[in-house]
Amino acid sequence: MSTLFANDRPGQPPAGGRMLALWFPYLPVERILRTRLGRGWRTGEVPERAPLVVSRHEGNRRVIACLDERAEALGLKRGLGIADARAMHPQIEIVEAEPEADRRLLAALADWCDRYTPLVAICGEDGLFLDITGCAHLFGGEEAMLKDVVARLAGQGFRALAALASTPGMAWAGARFLDGARIPAGGEREALIALPLAALRLDAETCARLESVGLRTVGMVMAAPRAPLARRFGAQLLLRLDQALGNVEEAISPRLPVPTLGVERHLIEPVSATDDIERLVLSLAETLKGDLERRGEGVRALELALFRVDGFVFRLKLGLSRPLRDPPAIQRLFREKLAVSQIEADFGFEMIRLSALATAPLEDEQTALTGRNENVEEDLAQFADRVRARLGQGALVQPRLVASHLPERAVSFMPFRAGNAAVRLREAPVPLIERPIRLLARPELVEVAAAEIPEGPPASFRWRRVLYRVARAEGPERIAPEWWRDRKDAPTRDYFRVEDEEGRRYWLFRQGLYGTTPDLPRWYLHGLFA
Repeated sequence: MSTLFANDRPGQPPAGGRMLALWFPYLPVERILRTRLGRGWRTGEVPERAPLVVSRHEGNRRVIACLDERAEALGLKRGLGIADARAMHPQIEIVEAEPEADRRLLAALADWCDRYTPLVAICGEDGLFLDITGCAHLFGGEEAMLKDVVARLAGQGFRALAALASTPGMAWAGARFLDGARIPAGGEREALIALPLAALRLDAETCARLESVGLRTVGMVMAAPRAPLARRFGAQLLLRLDQALGNVEEAISPRLPVPTLGVERHLIEPVSATDDIERLVLSLAETLKGDLERRGEGVRALELALFRVDGFVFRLKLGLSRPLRDPPAIQRLFREKLAVSQIEADFGFEMIRLSALATAPLEDEQTALTGRNENVEEDLAQFADRVRARLGQGALVQPRLVASHLPERAVSFMPFRAGNAAVRLREAPVPLIERPIRLLARPELVEVAAAEIPEGPPASFRWRRVLYRVARAEGPERIAPEWWRDRKDAPTRDYFRVEDEEGRRYWLFRQGLYGTTPDLPRWYLHGLFA
């Protein structure tokens, strides 16, 4: 069954939303144990092993940054010195922390959570926010969705503490102090009353200062006068409180662009064959087409997300040169992309999503009665899209005229787009002066012993260690520097069209004049004629 979703306000969660917060308290040790024991180490038979502790440096000390449940059962705590921990329990295993590896794992978990909602944000070093507004009914309701997320993560080897609320602040507090709670809209104040000060996402120093004056719970802070609290403890305290209560709106920043439209399919049996993936792409594109037609739009950028059984997510993106909504054409483009993408199916993909990252207006056009496509520009766009799907977005570019008389600046290149600058360049007036068919990206220095006359062409030149003797020459054509961009004393260029003894033609220029400065003139090769 395919599920279609639309985002009419990208990046702006709707009012009255629901937020799911996930907290991974054992993420560093779970990363290590998953590598050693496999992703199902939590659900399978537990092997004998030493308690695991992850350490980090704090100044000149090594302290416990994270520890597993076995180490916690021994009475060890985070922040305890490694020397003290080893003295108390010599049998523990200590591994140095790898913050970058932990960040990559958290990003992979955020990718995995994209199956529930496209609005996923990373929270700190061990948490995630999922804006599930309008998504819970697809998974059987909020309670069923909450259980499904936690159970699936446990199957991947992660213990996740989760909570649902109407504000990110309340959901964050619920995940850390009310595991499994579903706080209804308007129930934030009652849920926060008994929680410790850390539930407001305050730093340790602020919590200690509040406790020193007898404010030990969030309820005590809420009961205290606001003005004295702001003067003594700063505005951040009241801001965090208002955010948790919903009095001040707090936006999350999704780590990936939110698609305008998308369609996904959850599979009963995982698929791994490329042909099966292509058939699913066609089916999803047909579903997407109906909504695009109602909006009068076509896609300009597409993303195919493949969710593997083990939690890994492959993302294939396409940029289109013109709006498109034809399902067979979309299938052909992803066929090209899949042919060159290194996708490891392993045990298969359990969910596939096709998303429209960008759309543009698309009007229906009358086709020829013969059934053949007689639109040359459309054929060119389809060819360009297939080339870029296989070779990358930068494989096909088009020239664009630039207001400059220097040859290397007169034309620039931009990504191909049907009916754009190529048409303007084709219709531009053809210069009367002859130009080489191939212009080097940068002029290359050549060795010239002497010219026939001070202002004339060289008798011979050496380029790339090969000597060329000039048989004929035309010129010079003087091109002055662009005084508004170059320095005032920039030398002029005198260009010559020269032909060697074997009939090959080159475009040379002399930079500067003889006798002006000791290092001038210099000779360069700038282009090659046919």
